[in-house]
Amino acid sequence: MSRVQMEDADYMRRCFQLAANGLGTVAPNPMVGAVIVCDGEVIGEGYHRKYGEAHAEVNAIASVTDETKLCRSTMYVNLEPCSHYGKTPPCSDLIISKKIPHVVIANVDPNPKVAGRGIQKMRKAGIEVITGILEEEGSWLNRRFFTFQTQHRPYVLLKWAQSADGFLDRPRENNCEVPPVQISSEFTKLLVHKVRTEESAIMVGTNTAIKDNPKLTARRWVGNNPVRVVVDRQLRIPAHYHLLDQTIPTIVYTEQNSSHKSNLHYIHINFVENPIGQIMDDLYKRNILSIIVEGGQLLLDAFIKAGVWDEARIETAPLWLGDGVKAPQLDGSVTMTEKQDEIQILTIIPNNKQNW
Repeated sequence: MSRVQMEDADYMRRCFQLAANGLGTVAPNPMVGAVIVCDGEVIGEGYHRKYGEAHAEVNAIASVTDETKLCRSTMYVNLEPCSHYGKTPPCSDLIISKKIPHVVIANVDPNPKVAGRGIQKMRKAGIEVITGILEEEGSWLNRRFFTFQTQHRPYVLLKWAQSADGFLDRPRENNCEVPPVQISSEFTKLLVHKVRTEESAIMVGTNTAIKDNPKLTARRWVGNNPVRVVVDRQLRIPAHYHLLDQTIPTIVYTEQNSSHKSNLHYIHINFVENPIGQIMDDLYKRNILSIIVEGGQLLLDAFIKAGVWDEARIETAPLWLGDGVKAPQLDGSVTMTEKQDEIQILTIIPNNKQNW
């Protein structure tokens, strides 16, 4: 790798750092960071902070104190500048108007509204555009957005905690009088709530909702609550349970007829014909970029059997239950191993997943 390419990679990694600050606030938009360099000096930086607000390129240009330097600068940005009017004007037009002569990009935008048009527009205006710098790292950073755009469904994160002998819980009846086994530690519970602020939605099945009466909020961390999603085929969840309290937008997939309420939407689906596919289609139409599937066993197994998952986060605690609800089995590869409070946390992706 030449010195110039190494410099390009360093500046692009800074774009990734900046972009990651938008995790949990910019969806369904991608995370984007931008760096402007003139004569070997960084003169401007910015990132997309919140959905509907200014994009990274706009914020980076606005941070430059001497705009006369822009005409001899290079802009680094991890995703192709947009070329269409959405919530904001096209960033490619702004770059052209500021006469920035060089642009270096990690990834071409898979959104059909962009898909190379921003690059084409800038090149037509005489700007030198380089693409593919740390492309795989950029794809991994925006894996939610890429999945949403290319597969027309949310990015699916499976999450569960299990005992050392592979059980999710002890045997329990369908009520919340008997509490679940506490597998997670207080610290890993905190991490779970952090993850909830980073994803668009969170989902459980009927049995988990009835047994645990979960809130599915991010109350232990500062950030947005995910949209709550629950599968309740026969509408068995009691009306006084947390999931139906209308405090947070909640979607209930059912085969029964029921009227919408404030923050509570009942969606009729056919449970005989590919219910997972129907749910994914509906969430895609609702611009839900990503979803955490927290269980229970039947729901997790349904996603795994359908091959509809992109990442799994599994906590394993050093306790043995001997019997109970068996944890799902995955055909995947471990990409990260952590240890917190004696609990091992594995991040797994499917074996057939493309390399990001």
